[in-house]
Amino acid sequence: MLAYLSSEFENHHTGHHPECPERIARLQAELASTGWLERLTLAEWSPASMEQLKAVHGADYLHRLKSWCESNRGRIEVDTVVSHQSWDVARLAAGAACDAVERVMKGVELQAFCAVRPPGHHALPTGPMGFCLLNNVAIAARYAQRIGATRVLIVDWDVHHGNGTQDAFWEDETVGFFSIHRHPFYPGSGLSDETGSGRGLGWTSNLPVPASISPKHFLSRMCSEVESFLSRVRPDLIIVSAGFDAHRADPIGGLTLEEEHFYEIGAWLAQLSKAECQGRVVSLLEGGYSLEMMPKSVVAYLDGLSC
Repeated sequence: MLAYLSSEFENHHTGHHPECPERIARLQAELASTGWLERLTLAEWSPASMEQLKAVHGADYLHRLKSWCESNRGRIEVDTVVSHQSWDVARLAAGAACDAVERVMKGVELQAFCAVRPPGHHALPTGPMGFCLLNNVAIAARYAQRIGATRVLIVDWDVHHGNGTQDAFWEDETVGFFSIHRHPFYPGSGLSDETGSGRGLGWTSNLPVPASISPKHFLSRMCSEVESFLSRVRPDLIIVSAGFDAHRADPIGGLTLEEEHFYEIGAWLAQLSKAECQGRVVSLLEGGYSLEMMPKSVVAYLDGLSC
């Protein structure tokens, strides 16, 4: 499995914030202690180009974001903080996503995991939101299409709805977006009747679930809905917004999954991708704010994905 790991992701400083540099440090330590570092093919890559970023984000927003970071602006949105190096770190995260889909589409590896930050799925085409600066998964999907993918499926199981990703592909009939998320909850979007519009009608699938849902029902409903959605999308590639804040111990999540359930998700995705798109899966780290349980959950997911 190809992996994108870098201590440079710790250079996006957020102060006393759930989305903190230690998330990456603790994850890399867990990968080392469990032997996963020895099993991974570690990639070298470049930051995303402006051309890659502009496939999703407006030029005005990108210039404003760069300026905010260079001026060490601090809080740029109610939940979102930047520091002096945040622009470089965000471009590095988006670059990892693009490099991963390119190598997977070329068959260098069939699976890739991008341990990146800041997360991306709330980032709107025109602005930051919810800890997110650049929408890594949307940028990756557009780049995958540029290099030959006809259709892409994005699967998002972060506890929060990926509203930015939904907005990016709302009228698009070539990128399917599926999200299972707690509702009612931040950011308030992601109702089941939000299915896209225009040529993209039916290419968005939302599954809002209550905080009280059991892990068994969470998994069964997700698998059933995605497998049904696949009959429309028929993807060449699956890109995953892999959020681990649905863990019962997450300080801001409020769902009930355990590490073993992320193993099951990984194993299911491995089989699904083999049947639908030659095993091609690129996973990007989104949420997960328990410094103890997020790294353990990632390892469980990788165990399942590689089985």
